[in-house]
Amino acid sequence: MLLKNDLLYYPAQARTIRILWIDSAASVAYTFELGAKGAHPVLAPLAALGADLREQRARVLASDPHASNGDSAALPARHRQVRDRAWAVVQALVADEPAIYQARHRGRLVMAQSALHGVSHPSVYRYLRRFWERGQHPDALLPDYKNSGAPGKSRGSSANVKRGRPRKSGSHPGLNADDGIRRTFHAAVARYSATHAQFSRRGAYRQMIQDFFDARDAELLPTFGQFNYWIGKDAPAASAAA
Repeated sequence: MLLKNDLLYYPAQARTIRILWIDSAASVAYTFELGAKGAHPVLAPLAALGADLREQRARVLASDPHASNGDSAALPARHRQVRDRAWAVVQALVADEPAIYQARHRGRLVMAQSALHGVSHPSVYRYLRRFWERGQHPDALLPDYKNSGAPGKSRGSSANVKRGRPRKSGSHPGLNADDGIRRTFHAAVARYSATHAQFSRRGAYRQMIQDFFDARDAELLPTFGQFNYWIGKDAPAASAAA
């Protein structure tokens, strides 16, 4: 089941698209290609995207490199000011779904916001593309977003060095919960929460293994202990319910 903000990677074309919006009937979606200059939202039948996955033309990426998982309050004030100015311009635009994704409406909406805020049309479009490409949250509008995460307390990891105590069984040292794995944990929590009325850490973990890992490689899977620890550390509010 595809969800808003899922990233689909097409290896044959080396391209990645983000799902921006899905209609209430789950029949169509608007997508946005990442890293494509001048990209704009594209309407796609949800069934066609599902077929791409089933026939292995595409795969859902396990983690979103632009997921917001830092404390933006710890960022320099000038960064937050840039973000807030841009957010003031696009907030009303991105809330006007699906009209903002439709070219015939988008031009009119952009013109109105441009006049209201005294910002050029190209600047408004630049804000919109950054918002869509970087995960559809206000922090996507931070300057140099990928380099602006707040410094944390977690220890770094090395490819050949396993953090924490050794596993009790098996010869493989286990899997480090690096930034990529932690982003997978965040994605798994979001996907499970979107499809279940009651959140279960065990249920979210099992679903994550099914969606993002090869369960046959048991020694290369993150443990429930790692999952439980990091969702509590990174997002305690989201994991408060068991």
